[in-house]
Amino acid sequence: MQTKQSGLNKRRLSLIASYLTKSAITKLVFLSIFIPFILPNANAADASKTLNKAPMVAISNGWIRATHPGQAVGAGYLTLTSAQDATLTSVTSTLTPSVEIHSMTMQNGVMKMRMLEMLALPANKPISLAPGGYHLMFFDLKQPLAVGEKVTLNLSFTNAKSEKSTQTVVLDVKEAAEDDAHAHH
Repeated sequence: MQTKQSGLNKRRLSLIASYLTKSAITKLVFLSIFIPFILPNANAADASKTLNKAPMVAISNGWIRATHPGQAVGAGYLTLTSAQDATLTSVTSTLTPSVEIHSMTMQNGVMKMRMLEMLALPANKPISLAPGGYHLMFFDLKQPLAVGEKVTLNLSFTNAKSEKSTQTVVLDVKEAAEDDAHAHH
């Protein structure tokens, strides 16, 4: 029986290998149909949900502020709108291993900046990460961020059902707008 199973697995692998040269759409269709046969314990409905899952959070208006030579810290901004209550739990980037979510407020004429472990995203309420408020901080930059460069971010979210998702976004590096010039980041 083990020999029959081994032969069946070799045939499955051979079939998969032959499809690896096809287009991405063909691969996705193939995998969604044949996952239960390739991996006997897989559930086709679960595979379909994973392949067709819509993003948990809409990400818009993203940009990263250009930096100057010798500046080891940068800031990023974007707007997050979730269709359901969710939480931004972390951000990673190829730019630097150290990305933090921050808030900035003025209290009695004193600017206070705090690192946040997470950022709540109430359903259908856009949360703006912008100069002078919530923002992303990039630490330990090895080189300046020049206007026109692109930076990839991976944002991790959790919803009220404890379902996790990660979304990737590519942001442009830009100069700060004139009215943002007074902001600390």
